[in-house]
Amino acid sequence: MSGTIEMKPAPPAPVRKQAVPPTRIKRPSRWTEARRSFRRHWQLYLLILAPLAYFVIFKYIPISNAVIAFKDYSPIKGPWGSDWVGFKNFDLFFHNPVFWTLVKNTFLLAAYTVLASFPIPIILAIALNEIRAGLFKKTVQLVTYAPYFISTVVVVSMTILVLSPRIGFVDDAIGLFGVPAIDFLGDPNYFRHIYVWSDVWQTTGYSAVIYLAALSGIDPALHESAKIDGASRIRRILHVDLPGIMPTAVIILVLGVGNIMSIGFEKAFLFQNPLNLAQSEIIATYVYKTGLLNADFSMATAVGLFNSVINLLLLVGVNFAAKRITGNGLWS
Repeated sequence: MSGTIEMKPAPPAPVRKQAVPPTRIKRPSRWTEARRSFRRHWQLYLLILAPLAYFVIFKYIPISNAVIAFKDYSPIKGPWGSDWVGFKNFDLFFHNPVFWTLVKNTFLLAAYTVLASFPIPIILAIALNEIRAGLFKKTVQLVTYAPYFISTVVVVSMTILVLSPRIGFVDDAIGLFGVPAIDFLGDPNYFRHIYVWSDVWQTTGYSAVIYLAALSGIDPALHESAKIDGASRIRRILHVDLPGIMPTAVIILVLGVGNIMSIGFEKAFLFQNPLNLAQSEIIATYVYKTGLLNADFSMATAVGLFNSVINLLLLVGVNFAAKRITGNGLWS
C-alpha cells in the first residue's frame, strides 16, 4: 500500500443563472373593459337606462332651477334672467317670527314618526316569523299590509270621520264612561298623535315585509345550534334574529333620520285647520302657502333648499354614527 493520497477533483462551481426580468402583462384600458362589459351585459344596461333617465330628467335637471333661491325671481325674466339678491331670501326666512316654530313643529313631528314607526314593524316581523299556523299568519299579513294601498286622502277622511265629535264612534265610546266629547282635530295637542299613529297603522305592514325578507336570509343552522345549546325562543330572537336583521334596520333608520325634516306634506295639510295650526304648520305646508298661494317662488325655494341641506347633514351625521357604533351604514 503506497503512501500517496489520491486527491479528488474539486466539483465545478455552480453556474449562476442570470435573473430574467418578469414580463409585464399589458392590461386593457378601462375603456376597453367597459366596452367588453357592455357587449356581454347589454341587456342589464338597458334595464338601468329607464331609472337613470328618470333621475336625470326629474331630479338632477330641476336642481339647476334652485338658483332662484338666490334671486328675485320674475316669471317674465326667467330663472337665469332674474336679478341676483344673494342670501336675502334666507335672511328673511331666518328672521321671520315663525322660523323657530316651523323648525320645531317639523322636527318634533318627524322625530315622533321615526321613533314610533321604526320598532313596531320589527316586532311585527319577528312575531310573524315565529308563527307556524299558516292561515293565521296570512290573515295577519293581509290585515296589516292592506292599509298601505289606501291613499292618504282616504286615510285622512276616515280619521276625521272616526274622531268627529258629532258622528265619530270614538267620542261615543268614551261617552259611555261619562267623558264629554273631545274635538280631537280642533285641539293642537292631539295633532301629532293623530298624525303619527295613523301613519303607523298605514305603513307598519309594508315595512314589516322588508324585515321578513331579512329574517328569511338568516341561516337556519344558527337556530338549530341555539336549540341544541338550550336557548329559549326569546334568546334565539335576541341573539340570532335581531343581529341578523341589524344591517337592514340600521339602513332603514339612517334613511328615516335623513328624511326627518321632509315630513309628508299631504297628510299634514289635510289634517290642518285654523284651530290646530300652532302644531300643524310645518316647513312643507309653509312652502306650499308661500310659493303657490302667495306666489313668492324665491322665498319658497330658499326654504325648501334650507330644508334639503338640513336633511343632508342629518343623513351624513347619522350614517357616520351608525357606522362607528354598529359597523353598518349606507356606504359600507
